[in-house]
Amino acid sequence: MNIFVLFQSLSPAVIAAVVLPSLFLYLLSKSKQNHRLPPSPPSLPIIGHLHHLGPLIHQSFHNLSTRYGPLIHLRLGSVPCVVASTPDLARDFLKTNELAFSSRKHSLAIDHITYGVAFAFAPYGPYWKFIKKLSTVELLGNQNLGHFLPIRTQEIHELLHTLMEKSKRKESVNLTEELLKLTNNVICQMMMSIRCSGTNSEADEAKNLVREVTTIFGQFNVSDFIWFCKNLDLQGFKKRYEDTHRRYDALLEKIISEREEKRRKGGKRDDVKGTDFLDMLLDVLEDGKAEIKITRDHIKALILDFFTAATDTTAIAVEWTMVELINNPKVLEKAKKEVDNVIGNSRLVQESDAPNLPYIQAIIKETLRLHPPIPMLIRKSIEKVTVQGYEIPAGTMLFVNIWSIGRNAQYWESPLEFEPDRFFEGDTLKSSLDIKGQSFQLLPFGTGRRGCPGINLAMRELPVVIAGLIQCFEWDVNNKEALITDERAGLTAPRAVDFVCVPSMRENCPKVF
Repeated sequence: MNIFVLFQSLSPAVIAAVVLPSLFLYLLSKSKQNHRLPPSPPSLPIIGHLHHLGPLIHQSFHNLSTRYGPLIHLRLGSVPCVVASTPDLARDFLKTNELAFSSRKHSLAIDHITYGVAFAFAPYGPYWKFIKKLSTVELLGNQNLGHFLPIRTQEIHELLHTLMEKSKRKESVNLTEELLKLTNNVICQMMMSIRCSGTNSEADEAKNLVREVTTIFGQFNVSDFIWFCKNLDLQGFKKRYEDTHRRYDALLEKIISEREEKRRKGGKRDDVKGTDFLDMLLDVLEDGKAEIKITRDHIKALILDFFTAATDTTAIAVEWTMVELINNPKVLEKAKKEVDNVIGNSRLVQESDAPNLPYIQAIIKETLRLHPPIPMLIRKSIEKVTVQGYEIPAGTMLFVNIWSIGRNAQYWESPLEFEPDRFFEGDTLKSSLDIKGQSFQLLPFGTGRRGCPGINLAMRELPVVIAGLIQCFEWDVNNKEALITDERAGLTAPRAVDFVCVPSMRENCPKVF
């Protein structure tokens, strides 16, 4: 990120008109600061610490923390921030001071694309509590997830069948795209009863929009951080996010209108579940006595929330797992033996097998430690708090760098090595290192009230998908670039390049297709 390039594009008159007053206000604010803030790197007028950041912001924060300490204060343009990079600090901010940091980050792109009413970014209050209850009980509760088991099973079998056909023809496959299709089909069917296919452009468009949204949500927009640039679209961001919003709105309007017409003519669905999440939301929309009034925009924003949360992150986790397994053949061989011993070759792995696959569970934890799909937990303080002797003013952005925590040698032995055995005590998984938000060394799903509501769905999908790919295939990767561990910038942290490989069926693969 070269902030100076942006200013070079401005005329001298514009620079003089905005920079000189901003410099005056900056110096005035510095003179008034009495807070005992955490340590801070050198800053510059106007841009603050922006010149320290690269495209992968979590990695930039990690590098700064190794030099200036685990808790640092930054000023990103006109936005005050703190970065926390240890489990103790994560606990202090996210548990001890949970309500003080219950607000979420907003940006111009987030507010526009999500209609300004997204559940994921809503303030902690009645609306947020209502939607959290609705989603965790009606969509993501254990009973409802059980109802959708046939959908998950069908989609995983479709993936394995596609790979088997590629294997027979010795063709390469873009596993990145196939995994995105799998996870998107699962959530699309749970929410709206549609799936990607050769004739369904709606689900295909939804899949394509997901990574586009997570990318633009996580990219740096100078207009969000430097106040006098708020109405200047210096990077073309506004054009991009308005186009994304327009396409998404058209897609959802079509889907919702068709569902409303079907409800008027023949009622709700009468298949496995009887209804999907879109029907539930339309029930709330039409209910004049509902606890919380929602609008059409609320429905669109909620669907976008779950699209992005349940599609990109799960696919990213599976892809990182497969890359690490191929890069660590001893770990892969041990995983194969566990799957073969527990499942055998007479049937495919299924969700009920997960408790009997502790090494697969450890592999998932190790992947989420090294490669959390969302590398930072981002909150905003709604009041002044004191943490470890430092004063954190209200309105401060908090970045808990879980990517950095997972690579901290003080808490993990050989942190850059892929070692699933670290999660075992003898033959038993360590109960002290869970991923449900109680172990602050490992927070891939966040923690507390604003923890990820989709953890149960993810932990049902991940073991069976990974075990199925191990059970059925060997993986031939001719282009070693396909196995690099570089990341791509965005709200999530996918691999920088797609994973393209040639699958070949194992001898132990069940003869089910």
